Amino acid sequence: MPTHTISPAQPLTLAALAALLADSRPVELGTDAKAQIAACHTYLHERLAHDDQPIYGINTGFGSLYNVGIAPQERTQLQVNLMMSHACGTGAEVPQNLVRLMLFLKAQSLSYGHSGVQVTTAERLVAMYNREMLPVVYEQGSLGASGDLAPLAHLCLPLLGLGEVNYQGYRLSAEDAMSLFSWEPLTLQAKEGLALLNGTQFMLAYAVDGVLRAQRLAAAADVIGALSTEAFGGCTHPFNENLHRIRPHAGQVLVAKRLRELLAGSELQTQPRLAVQDPYSFRCQPQVHGASRDALAYVAQVVETECNSVTDNPNIFPDEDLILSGGNFHGQPLALALDHLAIAMAELGSISERRTYQLISGQRGLPTYLVAEPGLNSGLMIPQYTAAGIVSQNKQLCTPASVDSIVSSNGQEDHVSMGANAATKARRVIENVEQVLGIELLTAVQALAFRRPGRTSEALERVVEAFGQEVKFVVRDRVLYPDLHKAAAFVRKFDWQ
Repeated sequence: MPTHTISPAQPLTLAALAALLADSRPVELGTDAKAQIAACHTYLHERLAHDDQPIYGINTGFGSLYNVGIAPQERTQLQVNLMMSHACGTGAEVPQNLVRLMLFLKAQSLSYGHSGVQVTTAERLVAMYNREMLPVVYEQGSLGASGDLAPLAHLCLPLLGLGEVNYQGYRLSAEDAMSLFSWEPLTLQAKEGLALLNGTQFMLAYAVDGVLRAQRLAAAADVIGALSTEAFGGCTHPFNENLHRIRPHAGQVLVAKRLRELLAGSELQTQPRLAVQDPYSFRCQPQVHGASRDALAYVAQVVETECNSVTDNPNIFPDEDLILSGGNFHGQPLALALDHLAIAMAELGSISERRTYQLISGQRGLPTYLVAEPGLNSGLMIPQYTAAGIVSQNKQLCTPASVDSIVSSNGQEDHVSMGANAATKARRVIENVEQVLGIELLTAVQALAFRRPGRTSEALERVVEAFGQEVKFVVRDRVLYPDLHKAAAFVRKFDWQ
C-alpha cells in the first residue's frame, strides 16, 4: 500500500483525506516537512538563548497567567504541567476513527514549521497513527478557543507516557503500550506542550468526518427521493431543466439534473398521472436538497482550508525573525460551518420524513401503511413515528452552538466559539439523518412493490434489488427494528454516486 507523505508543499484535499481514511494507508513526514519543523525549532531555541523578552507560553504562564515569568530551568516542566493540568475531558469517549484522524491532523498542522516542536514529536504522532495506538479522548471539555485544549491534552498525554490508549482492542496505560515498541516518553522542550494543546484538531476531525458522511447523505437523499417519487406516482415535470435555468442556484440545478437522470427510462413515468401536482416534499426536492448541497459546499471549503492551516499559538516565522501571539486557535470558522452543516443535513431529514408520511397515508392507490391487510396489521405505521421523533430531535440539536460564548481564564479568554459542541451536535444530526433516510428507503421500496409489474428506471431498480438483499418485503407485521438498523447501515455504506 503506498505511503501518504505529509508535505507543506502539497495541499491536503478532502478527496485525498477520504482516500487515506478509506484504505488506512500509512503516513510519513516528508523531507520538506522535517526540514521546516527542524528549522523552526532551531530558530526558537537560538532566540531564547540570546533574548529574555517575554514570549507567551514559552517563558510565561498561560491564559490569565501570561504576566508570570518562567525561569529557563523550569520551561520543560512548564510544558509538562500544561499537558497534565489541561487533561480534564469528560463525557463519552471520542470514536477511535476520529481519534486517529486527530493524530493525523495535528501532525499535518505541525508540518508547516511554525510551531517550534521537535521533529521527534511530530514523528511520534505519526507513529501512533500508523500503529493505531489511539489515545483515550473525551468529547466534553473544549470551548473551541484557545483551541481544543482538553481533548488535545488527552490526545497528546501518551507522548509523555501518561494517560490511556486503545490498542488492538485493549485499553492500556500509555506507558504499557509504549513499552510494546520500546518507545521512551518524550522530553518536551519550550513551546511544545502549547503547540500540541493549542489547535482545532478535535472539532476539525469531526468536521472532516461530518462533511464526508454528509456528501454521501446528499447523494443518497436524491436517489431515495427519486424512488419515493416513483412509488408515490409523482411526475418529473418539476425537474424540467427550463424551471431551474431561470433560478440557477448551483445545488438546485445539480439535483434537478440528477433526478432527471435517475428517473430516465422509467416505465412508471409513462403511466397516467394520478394528480395534477405533487406535494412539496416531492416537487421541491431540487430546491431543498439543492440548498443543502450549496451549504455543504461552503462547509467543505472551510474544512479544507482548516486542514491546511496552522492553528496553535504563538506562531514562529524564522525567515521574518518573528514570534507572534495571535488567535489562530479560535474555532469560529469551524463553529459557524458546523452549525450550518447540522442545519443543512437536518433539512434533508425533514423533507425525507414528509415523503415517508405521504407514502403510508393511503393515497394514490397505495394501501394505508403499505400493508395488504391494514387493521389486522399496522404495517409501516410506526417507522414514520420513529422518523418524526428523530426529525424533532434534530430541530433541537440545530440550535446554533456558535452564538454562545462563556468567559474563561479570568476574562483573558473572553470570547470562545463553542465549536466543539457544534461538532458533536453535527455528528449526532448526521447519524440521525442516516436513519431517517433509511426509513424512507424502506418505505419507498415497500410502496414500489404495489406498483408492480411496472418498473422504474434501471438505476433505481439496482438500488431496489440491492436493498432487497438486506431487508425483505413486509407481508404482515413482524419485529421491525432490525430492518430499521439495516436500512440505516445501507444508507451509510451503499455507493450512491
